[in-house]
Amino acid sequence: MELHLTSKIALVTASSKGLGKAAAMSLAKEGATVIVCSRNKKEIELAADEIRRVSGAEVLPVVADVSRAEQIGMLFETIRERFGTLHVLVNNAGGPPTGDILTMTDEEWRQGYELTLMSMVRLTREALPLMIKQQWGRIITITSITGKQPVNDLLISSALRPGIHGLSKVLSNKYAKDNITVNTICPGFIHTERQQDLMQQRSATKNITPEEYMAEIVRDIPAGRMGKLAEVGDVIAFLSSENASYISGVNLLVDGGLARGIH
Repeated sequence: MELHLTSKIALVTASSKGLGKAAAMSLAKEGATVIVCSRNKKEIELAADEIRRVSGAEVLPVVADVSRAEQIGMLFETIRERFGTLHVLVNNAGGPPTGDILTMTDEEWRQGYELTLMSMVRLTREALPLMIKQQWGRIITITSITGKQPVNDLLISSALRPGIHGLSKVLSNKYAKDNITVNTICPGFIHTERQQDLMQQRSATKNITPEEYMAEIVRDIPAGRMGKLAEVGDVIAFLSSENASYISGVNLLVDGGLARGIH
């Protein structure tokens, strides 16, 4: 299937590694010009070099912390000056702190709110006028299976991700007339550094090895394995294309069948 992204400008945030980098790679392989960003200058430049080398696409690395409003503003100033517009926005951010309601501080909740919810709000608010003007756009937010099926130790994520889904649904209703689709991706257990860190924490709590914990997780996944980064990235590339023009307002699980509810 040809996705015809060669004329599109795409921004993927928090894309020096993990799901963000996978999304940027898949978009670049389909010919999109990709802006990647991260707080770490060295890491984002290395990621951009790799994506450029593998895909042959134009890749612009920008240093930006999406939990800070002023840095989002500067990021979009760079995009407008360099490209004049934006066709695809992939909202992504690192996972918020983990913990328990009795021990997590107000500051940890505030940080999670700024990183998880407000980054999506601010990035989308910057992108929408460009998309409305050109009457074409794709807004895709990477959330988590916690938005569908809360996880006890991912308290902030479980509280905020459903809010992103609700906001995305409202935006999909409002801007469909402008040929803008708005969707969310809900990954399950995917091989990322974040997942490795969580497995270390959880296995230590259960007094078992990370390998034993992973075996427990895999037993619960109908697909019988954890997901690959490219499997998430390729779904995002498809949703970014004209082929997906009639898909909007969807919270799409990419979880190997792990979530138990009817969605």
